[in-house]
Amino acid sequence: MCRMFAPFAFALTALVSAAALAQPAVSPVAPPTQEAPPAVAVASRSITLNDAIQAALEFNPTLSAARREIEAAEGALTQAGVYQNPTLNMGVEDLRTRNRTVSTSLSQPIELGGKRQARITAAERALDGARVQREGREIQLRADVTQAFLAALLSQERVRLAEASLEIAKSGSLAASRRVQAGKVSPLEETRSKVAEANVRLELVQAQGELRTQLQELRALTTATVPFDALNGDALSLPILPTIEALQLRAEDSATLRQARIETRRLSALADLELAKRTPDVTISAGFQRARQDGQGSNTIATLGVSIPIPVFDTNRGNIVQALRLRDKSEDDARALELRLRADLSIARQRLTIASTEVTAVQGEILPAAQTAFDAAARGFELGKFQYLDVLDAQRTLLQARAQYLRSLGDAHRAVADVARVLGTSSTQP
Repeated sequence: MCRMFAPFAFALTALVSAAALAQPAVSPVAPPTQEAPPAVAVASRSITLNDAIQAALEFNPTLSAARREIEAAEGALTQAGVYQNPTLNMGVEDLRTRNRTVSTSLSQPIELGGKRQARITAAERALDGARVQREGREIQLRADVTQAFLAALLSQERVRLAEASLEIAKSGSLAASRRVQAGKVSPLEETRSKVAEANVRLELVQAQGELRTQLQELRALTTATVPFDALNGDALSLPILPTIEALQLRAEDSATLRQARIETRRLSALADLELAKRTPDVTISAGFQRARQDGQGSNTIATLGVSIPIPVFDTNRGNIVQALRLRDKSEDDARALELRLRADLSIARQRLTIASTEVTAVQGEILPAAQTAFDAAARGFELGKFQYLDVLDAQRTLLQARAQYLRSLGDAHRAVADVARVLGTSSTQP
């Protein structure tokens, strides 16, 4: 009786595991009804993608460092607007009391040529750049956390798939053992089934190790104080992107490109400052002088003075040329960056198209065909029509199709994360 029900149990196990991957792309892979190993089933806490992003934004020191840069730029802006301090000058001529002359004056430098306003403008552009840089770091952190989360989520699905594959291999080993005991096949078939089961078990161990590594990378990004050992999300939903034309239009407002343009404006303001330095500053002084002559009393007289540097040798020409060339370089860099962003968007969009085509093909054609072939080989082996090598070939083809399905999904998610990073935005939805 046991021998009669073995084929049905074997086929039922294969059918349950196949149905998990035959679902539409918006449904997660359902593990088989067997109890999962404690290493992956027991979790202190599961988190969602939003939980991971919020933890990273709250605890990651990268954004704290960006805020410090903004505060430093605000301090530089405050300093750029201050006026120069006056100078108190005091002097004594002839230390003898009867003939001593005491001079006291107060001098005040006066900036000409618009230097102060040029400094303020350059500091304002630097502050704008620091703010955009913080925004870019936040977007970069969001993209990194999203990519790490999806990679770990796919590894989690890969672990579940390996567990389902192990159940299939165990069923095959059990069926081979029963046929060997019944004297219907050679003991070599049982050995082959045991080897196949060991290989699948090794794949499960590797998948579990990969999952632990990626969870650790995600913890490093989130720096969350609450531990988590599992992820809650849908890794099997196929992401979508707008058309390449829409993406390139959105690239015009990306944080990276805006930062490059602000840097160009900052360097332009610095060039204006160097040009303004060609105009010499004037120092005005006012005071009094008290003089004694042979003890006949003292005379007090008012003094006024003007100090004007003569730009004969230093006309600031070198600094002007340097500032202008740096401004021109930043303009070239901004144009090159725009071209590179457009190219990166095109490449990422093409990668998503290829990955989506692969997912559709594997899900709609390859997986069902591989599952049908495996079911037929399993039933034929039970009925004595096929060798176990045929079952192993069909099982290997099925496992490879499932692995390709997850790899293609991973490529699709990575392409979308790259687009989010290029655009400098938290959303890539149409």
